[in-house]
Amino acid sequence: MKLKKIYIPSLDDVKAASINLKGVASVTPLNKNFQYSKKFGANILFKREDLQVVRSYKIRGAYNKMFSLLEEQKEKGIICASAGNHAQGVALSCKLLQIKGTIYMPSTTPNQKIEQVKMFGEEFIEVIIEGDTFDDAYNAATIACKARSKTFVHPFNDKKVIEGQATVGLEILNQTDQKIDYVFVAVGGGGLSSGLSSVFKYLSPETKIIGVEPEGAPSMKTSINNKINTSLHKIDSFVDGAAVKRVGDLNFEICQQNLSDMITVPEGKICQTILDLYNKDAIVVEPAGALSVSALDFFSSEIRNKNVVCIVSGSNNDITRTAEIKERALLYANLKHYFIIKFPQRAGALKEFLIDILGPNDDITHFEYTKKTNRENGAAVVGLELKSSDDLAPLIFKMKEKNFFGDYLNNKPDLFQFLV
Repeated sequence: MKLKKIYIPSLDDVKAASINLKGVASVTPLNKNFQYSKKFGANILFKREDLQVVRSYKIRGAYNKMFSLLEEQKEKGIICASAGNHAQGVALSCKLLQIKGTIYMPSTTPNQKIEQVKMFGEEFIEVIIEGDTFDDAYNAATIACKARSKTFVHPFNDKKVIEGQATVGLEILNQTDQKIDYVFVAVGGGGLSSGLSSVFKYLSPETKIIGVEPEGAPSMKTSINNKINTSLHKIDSFVDGAAVKRVGDLNFEICQQNLSDMITVPEGKICQTILDLYNKDAIVVEPAGALSVSALDFFSSEIRNKNVVCIVSGSNNDITRTAEIKERALLYANLKHYFIIKFPQRAGALKEFLIDILGPNDDITHFEYTKKTNRENGAAVVGLELKSSDDLAPLIFKMKEKNFFGDYLNNKPDLFQFLV
């Protein structure tokens, strides 16, 4: 039986892409991060793709693909689908190459990314909002593409896109003489991970490439475990730059061979990393941009005394998401807790709760209560922020002892989403 030949980008193709991108994509810094190097006892280097003009690595693949189009294809125009970063790369490429483009984006895309797309593309692009996920926008875009005989610029499942993203790996190896032991790379559809890992297989095969996905959208990990590209039925779209139901077929085949490991990281952990990078290093990242750094805690023993590269893939974060990011981080750290509290319907009950139940460092962050005059007890939904996760057990004990405890909501996601 004849074995199927798997596409792997060649070094010559990646070098050609690097030449195409000269003057368009920045050669981003590879900087040591002192905070994380000290924390893990390792040499932690950040590849700062968040410093691209479109604030992500996506310009590389988008421009390389569009640069390679035939003149007839350029004249007819292009269509793409994106949750944000690919759209910005395509939009800027449209303007630079003077190609008309239509960009489909899901409704969950942060408004900041939509506005950036319009700014980069100017009169050369049209933005259409379609569906709730990338896959919804993708399906609408492919239908429109066939109907209008335009070229589809895929965000990851395309040879020229993969070759463009692969230039990140080429740059890293040109920027340091140190042996690189580990590279941590975010995985959405798999364009960056498949391209970068291919370059390292050629030039530094001993380097371990670790793919990192959000826990709520483990499409690559599921596919690798199943040994076949698998579509997920449902995903959490919070990490919008890395939340797809199905990775690319080309990308899966490459990553299945090249990745040393494929892990998932909880969304709350990603949120804490976003806050830490901003508060300690003044680095602004989007959720997908924090994925690679978030994974370090899960490899703390393996990476000690090693040279480690984290690809900081993007910084297109919407400031209006800050409250949600902080909330998810606190919930993950076991510092934010929601309860149903049963208040006796008598004067002084709230005062008793504040004085006898809450500790000196406990902070009420959420309170919903409506008095029911015909009942002995009235239920309130109360959110509390603690200074230490160790304070939770004593707090619940006092609530039960004083007959204030109704229910704990954090571990009841359906009720939690309904009430909070």
